Amino acid sequence: MQTFANLADFSAHAGQSLGETEYMTITQEMVDLFAQATGDSQWIHTDPERATRESPYKTAIAHGFLTLSLAPKLLAEIYQVESVKLGVNYGANKIRFTNAVPVGSRLRMKAWLHHAEPDGRTAPNTPDDANEQSASSVRAIVECVFEVEGATKPACVAELITLLYE
Repeated sequence: MQTFANLADFSAHAGQSLGETEYMTITQEMVDLFAQATGDSQWIHTDPERATRESPYKTAIAHGFLTLSLAPKLLAEIYQVESVKLGVNYGANKIRFTNAVPVGSRLRMKAWLHHAEPDGRTAPNTPDDANEQSASSVRAIVECVFEVEGATKPACVAELITLLYE
């Protein structure tokens, strides 16, 4: 895990690798819970027997958005900025699902700090009188690559935007 003291140190790391996580196993239970939460219960994800018979992958696969939704958990394993009091997901510039994640496979994420720039915002729901005391904020763009162990192509490549507040 990379640890940065503050947003200035983090921003100075732009253009460099933040690191990678250990592999984690993607289970059918995770897929089923994601399907239940999102209402996306397409058989290729939730019916392992049918997927074995009819899917080109010969097994159930994780939802692409399940893979992407692991980003906050995995990023927290890769880096931290000690001075940050609040981080907010702001969006994405680009997301591509380039390979399947079979249930039972092992997945990891690699991350690079594309760039970080001062944002000038105060934290959401900050009282007006606290704005004067509010420190800096940064808009960070992190490129995340989700890799399936043993696969030649990544499962997902995403350029994620996060607002970080000190």
